[in-house]
Amino acid sequence: MSRDYYEVLGVTRNATDREIKQAYRELARRYHPDSQPGDHDAEDRFKEVSVAYETLCDPERRRRYDTFGETGARGGAGPGAGDPFGFGGIFDAFFGGDAFGARRGPRGPERAPDAEAVVQLSLRQAAFGTTHSFTAHLPVACTRCDGSGCEPGTHPSRCDVCDGAGEVRQVRRSILGQVVTASPCGACRGRGARILSPCRECRGDGRVGSERMIEVEVPAGVDDGQRLRLAGRGPAAPQGGVPGDLYVTVRVAADPELARDGDNLVHVARVSIAQAALGAVVEVPTLEEPTEVTVAPGTQPGDVLKLKGQGVPSLRGRGRGDLLVEVAVEVPRELSDEEATLLHQLAELRGEAITAPERGVLNRLRSALK
Repeated sequence: MSRDYYEVLGVTRNATDREIKQAYRELARRYHPDSQPGDHDAEDRFKEVSVAYETLCDPERRRRYDTFGETGARGGAGPGAGDPFGFGGIFDAFFGGDAFGARRGPRGPERAPDAEAVVQLSLRQAAFGTTHSFTAHLPVACTRCDGSGCEPGTHPSRCDVCDGAGEVRQVRRSILGQVVTASPCGACRGRGARILSPCRECRGDGRVGSERMIEVEVPAGVDDGQRLRLAGRGPAAPQGGVPGDLYVTVRVAADPELARDGDNLVHVARVSIAQAALGAVVEVPTLEEPTEVTVAPGTQPGDVLKLKGQGVPSLRGRGRGDLLVEVAVEVPRELSDEEATLLHQLAELRGEAITAPERGVLNRLRSALK
């Protein structure tokens, strides 16, 4: 047994059109299949809410519902109601109509298309999360008519072309005999109602263009190129329909000192030959404050030092990655005479073959060895 339409929308029986519309918007946004994919209960609830709204938003159908109940609002379930043999889909595919001539009824409020936006973040903002605000030019509900498209004090009227059915039906002959075809009514765009007194502000569309300040909560650990879905915060729909979603693409600026690799961070620490050979303590940057790491004696080029838990917080909320410090040994391109002498001495002590020194360096080397 179906529920009372007023109970479905959570309004009283003497609710105004505005209260009914506001209740529908809130429920449609909550139970829309795009907001809860895979939830069949929410999908059924959305259908129930849409049927209730389509009935109560039309003054004539609402009057019949209040007087005769659900059957009266539908105008009776005449011959051919339903599709007991499953032929409807076949006739839709071939003839654009129903096998038994049953009317589908007017379409519900349209859903607005989705929109996209891009936000630019620093590495640290993406790592720890942030609240980011940006301006977007999107259609919004007209404040003069509250998004209905009707001049205040007026209501949509039953379409005189399709008589409120939302579709125009034609009978034509085929090899199968007479076939009923149906197509959306062009006068009312399949809605079954027409606005005879359009709002002066939005010209009957129910929305106007506007600059909107959008505030998005960016979760910690988001990476470059990932998209955030803001359900129901996209463009407003025409004449009070369901608003679209806003998809926000995150762009993370390159950091001059830290590179991201998944949840890990990579920093290249440049040390001298002496520091790599003898060991040293060097300072490296992190997402918070710089910290010191110890380069052990004999560290080779390309060796990696790991600082656990100093990387990016996991987007799933399971700890943090590591900071990987890659050691790069810098070889000086120019040496003073004293530096060259010392390196030649080291090479002789280690028995390493090197290029013969220049004469000035050779004389100083001989003097140093006496």
